[in-house]
Amino acid sequence: MNLGVALPTSGRLASPANIVRIAQEAERLGYASVWTYERLLRPVAELPAPDGSMRRIPAPYRLTYEPLETLSYVAALTERIKLGTSIIDALLHPAVVLAKRFATVDQFSGGRVVAGLGQGWMPQEFAAANVPEKRRGAGMDDHIAAMRAVWGPDPVEYNGRFYQIPPSELNPKPAQERIPVLLGSVTPAGVRRAARIADGINPIAFTADQLLGLVKAFHEAAEAERRDPATLTVAVRANVPVTAEPLGTDRPYLGGSPREIAEDVAGLAGSGVDHVLFSNEASADLDTEIRILRDLITEVNARA
Repeated sequence: MNLGVALPTSGRLASPANIVRIAQEAERLGYASVWTYERLLRPVAELPAPDGSMRRIPAPYRLTYEPLETLSYVAALTERIKLGTSIIDALLHPAVVLAKRFATVDQFSGGRVVAGLGQGWMPQEFAAANVPEKRRGAGMDDHIAAMRAVWGPDPVEYNGRFYQIPPSELNPKPAQERIPVLLGSVTPAGVRRAARIADGINPIAFTADQLLGLVKAFHEAAEAERRDPATLTVAVRANVPVTAEPLGTDRPYLGGSPREIAEDVAGLAGSGVDHVLFSNEASADLDTEIRILRDLITEVNARA
């Protein structure tokens, strides 16, 4: 099982120095990947919460470092570790521009990029990007097809429903033969879309049953598309507290102390999950965070 770490690109530990230190320590400790994400803005307006109430999105979103610029900076200061986005809201960007940005970071990193993409959900972000929300769905298929055209051989030409690229030379190409595209999806439609057009899926884990059911649905959808599930990646995101001390029976799935989390990860053996990336919702000071990362990968490896 590969493990990844969300870089502190938002929240109380967010700073260029802390981002670099976590990335370098994660590489030194043997983590497979580090990840950024996109939040274009934090609206002043209240938005619907999962419980039906209206509230502002959380305060950590006041500051969010841009994901690809951050990964380019990290690429220069690391050597091996994969550099992923979990996720970038693809529809907020012109397909040709986003594809070139990913290809550029892939070149500078020597082929270490993983393109985690989502459709976006916040009306204010669509308004700020001057993109209609109705582009969600079919627009996502079109966007990814256009990006892959940019990464392909010259001359590039693409004529889709929403995106057109006249015959052109478009460079640089990615360093790796194919930048893997993972879709950040948890809905049935999103799972089917990932199985149809992506190289894998990047769901959020809420419970063991939810996650295992989603993986099963993803694999079945891939088989229906005549694709081999074994060739597709399942990279699970765990937005959980990762703590030095145990949280006990009330802890969230994949959350708690390194030993508690390692038990959950061990239970994923043979499930089709390839990768678990942790976004710590209980970040302490930086030194404590690094000690927890060390203990977590030690505990997981001990059960492998």
